[in-house]
Amino acid sequence: MSTVVAVSPAIVVTGPSGAGKGTLIRAILERIPELEVAISATTRPQRPGEENGREYWFLTDEEFSARVEEGAFLEWVEYVSHKRYGTLRSEIDRIAAHGRVCVLELETDGALHVQAEVPGACTIFIAADVEELERRLRERATESTGEIGERIAIARHQLEQAHRFRYMVRNDDLTRASEVLAAIVERELVLAGTMLHR
Repeated sequence: MSTVVAVSPAIVVTGPSGAGKGTLIRAILERIPELEVAISATTRPQRPGEENGREYWFLTDEEFSARVEEGAFLEWVEYVSHKRYGTLRSEIDRIAAHGRVCVLELETDGALHVQAEVPGACTIFIAADVEELERRLRERATESTGEIGERIAIARHQLEQAHRFRYMVRNDDLTRASEVLAAIVERELVLAGTMLHR
């Protein structure tokens, strides 16, 4: 029978847009069943096929502001689109209550905030070459050319912050990068005593 010894505060995965954070997180979720991704809150409109509480917690600007005032967010940020995204503290509590380890996919400022505020948080920066980031962003085709340009400028700044995090994984090869990321997370969970006894 499986039992959990303790619960680690958080695994924080960060890096610029287009670095492949989401893809790498999906890869380690398949490999490490103790993990669960926190569902972010956002003010962006709900898209067809999305469900509140599955893709995001969808909040109005007024609701988001009220939660900020209440101190309900562990971290939050406003993007170049002027839409806000954040991590509700209640999400961390929900995942911990199920005996699982919380994974946060955050932009760099949010990740640095969590690193400073949450003792034991493991922060991992996902890096990629600027040229590769630009190619991936253009392939997505979800932003205008102007927004892509802004994201590239932000990415250059974020790459300069990589040294501020505990680990850095270069995503120049998906298979290799996912292996490295999984090894880091497994090591951290073993050290924290949170790996399930199988």
